Amino acid sequence: MTKDKLQNGRFFYGYHIVIASILILAIMHGLSSSYGIFFNSLQAEFGWNRAVTSGAHSIGFFFSGVGALIYGKLSDRIGPRRILTIGAIFFSLGYVLLSRIMEAWQLYLFYVLLVMMWPAAANVLLLSTTTRWFVKKRGFFSGIAKIGTGLGMMILPLVASSLISDHGWRSAYLVLGVVAIVFLLPITQVLRRDPAEKGLRPYGEDEAHAVSLDTADYSQAEAMKTKQFWMTGAMFMLIWYCSNSLIIHLAPFALDSGVLPIHAAALLSIIGGVSIVGRVIMAAAADRIGCRRAMTITFIILVITLSWLYTAIDLWQLRLFAIVYGFAHGGFYGLISPLVAELFGTRAHGALFGLITFCGMLGGAFGPFIAGHIFDITQSYLPAFQILIVLSIAGFVLSILLKATRLSTT
Repeated sequence: MTKDKLQNGRFFYGYHIVIASILILAIMHGLSSSYGIFFNSLQAEFGWNRAVTSGAHSIGFFFSGVGALIYGKLSDRIGPRRILTIGAIFFSLGYVLLSRIMEAWQLYLFYVLLVMMWPAAANVLLLSTTTRWFVKKRGFFSGIAKIGTGLGMMILPLVASSLISDHGWRSAYLVLGVVAIVFLLPITQVLRRDPAEKGLRPYGEDEAHAVSLDTADYSQAEAMKTKQFWMTGAMFMLIWYCSNSLIIHLAPFALDSGVLPIHAAALLSIIGGVSIVGRVIMAAAADRIGCRRAMTITFIILVITLSWLYTAIDLWQLRLFAIVYGFAHGGFYGLISPLVAELFGTRAHGALFGLITFCGMLGGAFGPFIAGHIFDITQSYLPAFQILIVLSIAGFVLSILLKATRLSTT
């Protein structure tokens, strides 16, 4: 079989990269998004308020951004395989140790430094790798790789809820940690930084209409001098503030509204399931209309759904919110990597993607803590939802103002 057949046929190794990315993201993001399912169990056992309990996830999100920053840059040099092999070990160990916690500092230590250092890093490493393997249909394959996040959110919160119900939260953490290491270690060995490691070229590299995707090819320093870079970072800071607040506090909000625990957990699963559709459709749309326009459309959906959530009380209303918001949620996270490539090229994609992810994680770190603190003071999530609506409108404005970059040759 010739190199060209391997390049364009069904055995192209880039497809293996995408499949491995789906599975790794499903496990890491599915487990980390299940934190809200453990929320009430931790409060009941230890008597912590919502600010303390959600604070672990908030601080963890900040450190997750630090991990994305460090490992995104490192990935440009050594690739994802060795980094994520180490990450799989620490990530899984964190869940095992969480099953033994007795004090709040232990929750913060194990969850922040072992668990949350890795999901965002995996996201940056895997999407940066996918970007290097595909030129043609880059948005589409990035969206396919991000299906894993949606699958994990759809399946693992329900698994966690069932384990907690049947065996208690400690056993649930232990089982999830063991399952994670068993699956993650062999999957990470499939990864390769770029096609050159397998004697191949990126998919669609030779097609003339695909070359234009990389007309701007910035170094990290050059990109950071542009206003587009900081606008993009600010935009994703707002996105992560909103999305992380919802992922952590939607289940507690539903429980406060009288929804049964299994139905509250199912809301996260609905978001995860529908996000798969959002990732694929919006990423594919980006290949046709551009990532910036696709991002604007996604913000419109976000503003509408958050306005609906503000008045939602009944289970059917929360389910409808989860369905429509899930599409926007998937759209946002399916567009990040190709948007960075569209604006700045792939020369320093890992480092730039890591920096923008870090900006996003700053928003994601503050969101759940502030929402929890607002609830502790007001005994209501409605003021926190008002903040989300305002921030989503601000993100919409940024997406309209974001323009294409022009790399100076002087």
